[in-house]
Amino acid sequence: MEGTIPNPPNTRIAVVTGGNKGIGLEVCRQLAAAGITVVLTARDEKRGVAAVEKLREAGLSDVIFHQLEITDAPRSPSISRLTDFLKTRFGKLDILVNNAAIGGVEYVQDPVDSSLTSNEKFGGMDQLQRLEWMATAVRETYAAAREGLQTNYYGTKHVIEALLPLLQASSDGRIVNVSSEWGLLRLINNEELKQELNDNVEKLTEERLDEILDTFLNDFKAGEVEAHGWPKHFSAYKLSKVTLNAYSRILARRHPELRINCAHPGYVKTDMTLQSGLLTPEEGASNLVNVVLLPEGGPTGTFFALGQEAPFV
Repeated sequence: MEGTIPNPPNTRIAVVTGGNKGIGLEVCRQLAAAGITVVLTARDEKRGVAAVEKLREAGLSDVIFHQLEITDAPRSPSISRLTDFLKTRFGKLDILVNNAAIGGVEYVQDPVDSSLTSNEKFGGMDQLQRLEWMATAVRETYAAAREGLQTNYYGTKHVIEALLPLLQASSDGRIVNVSSEWGLLRLINNEELKQELNDNVEKLTEERLDEILDTFLNDFKAGEVEAHGWPKHFSAYKLSKVTLNAYSRILARRHPELRINCAHPGYVKTDMTLQSGLLTPEEGASNLVNVVLLPEGGPTGTFFALGQEAPFV
């Protein structure tokens, strides 16, 4: 499928991670509908190919599948193959949407259980009630927490590092890291750390973020998450988004030639939320695509919530 689309030199090229379902698939759909050539990536080749076929059947022909497992190490085959393909085929990358993520928890029930529609299951519940229900539907284990950080933070970071030269080859390179309101600093009950990640972000380094994540995992293993002020409930997921936000700000400062932003799509009905969300994947994706397609020279190092600029706290 990789060699079937001729692209004029001025075509904008986008890569979307975790693009085979949910928000990611809808981001691919909306970007392709805007005339952008989209490389839809997913770790499962069969599901990724099926997603591309679905989009093509809907009349969106400028979509290509490429396999990608973002938890591969920095110089591993999966990330390297994608990088080499983009370099050979396009010589640049204009847009990178880092959507792939996991919950950092073990689900007590099957995330794709469709025995009841979400309207039947959650009708009458507000957002807080749905989130409280979510907390009863998962277990937080050390193994799941570690995997969550490896995927959501380190996996995303490895993809960015590999694709950075191709983004710099674009005249208007953009990165949108899919974040969450659960990545806001208000969820941390350690004032010193909160200040370091916000007010003192100009001095923050990637090495310091590594130290923070290591400390969190040690505290998690010791059962001392709350005692040390880490976020409660879905702790690893929340911290993965907190640190991804901080890393995005480091990158934006380091690479002013690029537009690097974080975007919260909203509380969306997906497998990760056990379909408990308030927004459809189409609505959530639209909130991300609005950030992707901001006018040239727009903000960088910024957090967007539901398509609007918002504080990191």
